[in-house]
Amino acid sequence: MSLNPKISTAGDHDKTQPTEIIVSAYYRVHPEDRQTFIDAVKPEMQAAQQLPGCVFYAFSQDLVNPDAFHLSEGWADIEAYERHENSETFLKALASVVKNVRILHREGIRYDVAKQHIDDPRGKVTS
Repeated sequence: MSLNPKISTAGDHDKTQPTEIIVSAYYRVHPEDRQTFIDAVKPEMQAAQQLPGCVFYAFSQDLVNPDAFHLSEGWADIEAYERHENSETFLKALASVVKNVRILHREGIRYDVAKQHIDDPRGKVTS
């Protein structure tokens, strides 16, 4: 599988690229299942980043609550998103999490993007 030139790590991606689909999700897992959750989703995250149409894909542990995780995905179009949702790595991770991880709380929303704006508030800071 060739590397997607626009992504080198979960934190190094270009969110300015056209994005039609955004997914934002939150998971809180049982403390005893935290590592099982990480082990299931890490390979999926790395595989998803390489899929055609993936603008960004980051799954991150919360800085305050180590049992909480935040997912942020951006897809060029619905076809790319559905290709991901039906991929072998996604389905494998999903099955592993459903069977082996006690999810205490989950929220997930998919957004269809009507218009995209670049947001950079650094200009508000004066020296």
